[in-house]
Amino acid sequence: MMCGAPVDLSFKAISNLADTESEEPSRCLRPLKRNSVGKFQSGSLRLNNNHITNLFDLHKTISHFMAEPSLLAWLDLSFNRITNIDKVLCELPQLRVLYLHGNRIFSLSEVDKLRNLSHLHTITLHGNVIETNKAYRSHVISTLRGLKTMDFSVVTPQERALAQIWHHRTSPGKQNKETLK
Repeated sequence: MMCGAPVDLSFKAISNLADTESEEPSRCLRPLKRNSVGKFQSGSLRLNNNHITNLFDLHKTISHFMAEPSLLAWLDLSFNRITNIDKVLCELPQLRVLYLHGNRIFSLSEVDKLRNLSHLHTITLHGNVIETNKAYRSHVISTLRGLKTMDFSVVTPQERALAQIWHHRTSPGKQNKETLK
């Protein structure tokens, strides 16, 4: 996995990811290292605190800045204006940490799109409309089975077991069978 300081494009008033190519990442305490063609040797990208509404050009942005785009492991999209979880996130096979808090995600089923991210162990979704759903935490934990941390809180073994029971009770096949009895 790529190490190094995160490529930081936060607080740049970005509304369209296609416009990121003209941006220069913010300086941080640890210097960003570049490869021979000028791309950053990092596995982390910060796009937080912008005005992003969709992720259509995410791959283009990642490829523009990152030396090894397929090794992106940490992505911060918090405090934007995202309403849907784009399937493009599922095309990041090494993604381990995903921050989506403080956006405008309103449908709990959006989380289902992340189901195939086998390395995802940390996610934040608080501060979205979905947080008001009573099944919020149980749904996320039962859908993303590899989670260790959700909303900056550890997922306990007991919580995981309860989420699986909740999932079993609320799965459509189970409800239909019980209704027929």
